[in-house]
This record gives sequence, structure tokens and C-alpha cells, in this order.
Amino acid sequence: MNPGIETWLNRTWLTRGWRSNALLPLAWIYAGLIRWQKIRHQTGVCRSESVRATVIVVGNIVAGGGGKTPLTMAIVEHLQDAGYAVGIVSRGYGRQLRDVREVERDSVPQDVGDEPLMMKRRCEVPVFVARRRAEAAKALLAAYPATQILVCDDGLQHPALARNIEICAMDARGIGNGRLLPAGPLRESWPRAVDLLIHTGQRTMREGFSGKRFLADYAVNASGHRTLLRDLQSQNVNAVAAIAQPQAFFDMLVAQGLSLGQTFALQDHALFDNWSAPAGHAPLLCTEKDAVKLWARYPQALAVPLSFKPEPAFLAALDALVHKHRQHPNQPR
Repeated sequence: MNPGIETWLNRTWLTRGWRSNALLPLAWIYAGLIRWQKIRHQTGVCRSESVRATVIVVGNIVAGGGGKTPLTMAIVEHLQDAGYAVGIVSRGYGRQLRDVREVERDSVPQDVGDEPLMMKRRCEVPVFVARRRAEAAKALLAAYPATQILVCDDGLQHPALARNIEICAMDARGIGNGRLLPAGPLRESWPRAVDLLIHTGQRTMREGFSGKRFLADYAVNASGHRTLLRDLQSQNVNAVAAIAQPQAFFDMLVAQGLSLGQTFALQDHALFDNWSAPAGHAPLLCTEKDAVKLWARYPQALAVPLSFKPEPAFLAALDALVHKHRQHPNQPR
């Protein structure tokens, strides 16, 4: 999406002003399409495909990033620590291929998507991508039959893959003006039933659990060399981010005591093909998601890992749901 249009929409979605009102007819059409999709699944015209694993879908109900991917990685790492064999499936937003594909550590972002590649490198579990998440799930289980739990990054609004547990991530924007796209930010009406709701930023409602986003205290370049952030505090650094909310990344760097020189906010999932790093010797910082694309041109760029830590009560509730569905595997949501 054009950055100017995206900025205009984000302002529009904050209130129910004249701009939002003018887009209401399109929102009504969108609501009709959502209703038609639900009817097709409820009547069996389109069937949800089940797989022989516990399926957890992590998604959100607003357009744009809501902290889904850091939350997905936190869930995967927690389940691994609990002894489960875990895999990840994704559509691989922005990938240029239409096949079903396993993500390898040396995969090309254009083939598999930047977020799946980042998750593969961070979590070291099987990751498969496909246009249809159900196809990715079946391919993963065929290649890794011992997998017990599949975590689906995004897909809350796509019921083609049957799921056992639905988790909704909500960032500081909440539900905005509460209207459906394009008059508001909602992909579907809220409230809607989910198993777990977690706030990945400042809470906007009482319901749900909380968590904390934080940067690592180090950055890493393409060769794996680590640099402590405190060692960068005595100089100006530049920063680039091609994520849904780049300013949030820049603010977190400043909170770590870094002095930012130039900052570059690019469109989410940008490939950096037409972007050039500023001249000079100032370190260039980026996110892990950006590094999987940026390192091909700037291997000296320093990626700062971003993590999300859910509150213990959320993890306890997740454990209870997983145990329940492991005991009764043939009861999808």
C-alpha cells in the first residue's frame, strides 16, 4: 500500500468522522462478503480441513501488524520448552512463488516470505509456507510426522484450516473506531469468540492477558557477530525498519540509550531493492525481519532481536488448552 494512503487510513480509523462515514458503503459490502464466507463454511459448501496435530492459530482482528509474529515465536519457544514437537505454518506474505515449500535457514525471502524465514532462523523448528495454510500443514506433517502441535502465524479470518485453539493479538490501537474495513481497521466484527486474547502493547480493554515487548541488549550482523547496544551509546546510529509500525522500533532503540541519526521508515515487507543505506561509517540498525532481506546488500547491518514475553497467566491458560486438546484430538474449534 502507498505510505501516504496508509497514513490517511490510519488517521481515518481513529474516529467516526466524515472520512470514515464516506467509506461506510464499502464496509457494508465487506461485511456481506464476510457473512457469505461464514455461511459457506457453516453449510458445508466449503469445508475446513483437519490435520492430525493440535492446531493453534495466532491472528488479529485489525489490519496491519498487531504483534502476531513475536507472539507466535514466544508460543513456539514455550511449547518447545514444555517438550512438544512443534511446527509453524504460514502463508508467507509477499512471497513470489505459489508452491508449497519448506523454509530453510538459507531460503530467499522472495521465495518464502520475510516473517517465515525469520521464524525459522529464530525458533529452529519446521516451517512450511503455502497460499493455502491447510496445504502447508499437510506438507509439514508429511515431512515431519512426529510433530504434535502446529502454530499458524495469522489466519484467524481463514477457516479453511480447522483449528483447536484461536489466539487473538491486540496492540495499542485496540479496535480503533470499531468499524469494518475500509471505514475502520477491523477485519471482522468485534467482539468475536476466541480462546485467548492477549494485548501486545498498551491495553485498550479490561479483557484478556498482557505481555511485554522488549529489545535484546545486543545486535548481530550477517556473520553472527554480536555487538552490545551499550557499546553503541557513545555514537550516533542510523536505523531502518520495514515493519507495520517502524516508529515503535525507533522509540525502543532510543529507550535503550541510543542516539539516532537518520531513521528510515519503509513500507511493511519492503524488499529494500530501491533503498540505499546512508553514506558514512555510522552503524545501521534494523529488525530481524528486515535483516533477512537487508543482509544480502548490507551484511554489516546490525539486527536487534525483538521479543515478546506473555504474562505467566496466559502461558498457564495456553497449557491447559493444549492439554485438553491433546486429550481429545478430534474436536476442532
